Amino acid sequence: MTAASSWSEHVHRELKAAGYRNAQARRSIVDVLGTEPCGLTAAEIHDRLRGAGQSVGLATVYRTLELLVERGFAQRLDLGQGTARYERVHPSGDHHHHLVCESCGRVTPFDDSDLERAIERVTRRQLDFRVADHDIVLRGSCEACRG
Repeated sequence: MTAASSWSEHVHRELKAAGYRNAQARRSIVDVLGTEPCGLTAAEIHDRLRGAGQSVGLATVYRTLELLVERGFAQRLDLGQGTARYERVHPSGDHHHHLVCESCGRVTPFDDSDLERAIERVTRRQLDFRVADHDIVLRGSCEACRG
């Protein structure tokens, strides 16, 4: 089972256990978000669903995304482009950070274990502060825009 299908099945199971009906539109939105390694906008999710021949309203996409954020299955990312992106939250806590090109808007995910260890060291020094979550966004220009 892939990480994406594992996340999607986890979300479907948890929503059902919480009493949410098994709506096809919600399942489809969760499945689209589950297949993406990085965040998508509501419009991108809507476009993918329409491209697959599914008739799901944009308002339904937004409502579902907000439900996923409220329940802790997804996070809303403001990467400074004026449009929120939504990204799955792994139950294990695994996550990545983002490189954002200020010229073309391209968003690239990255992982860095040294960065994570540095964040852990900083939080250990701040005894009166507990970090619940963090996201690192590095802004600059991608290779294509520099070339």
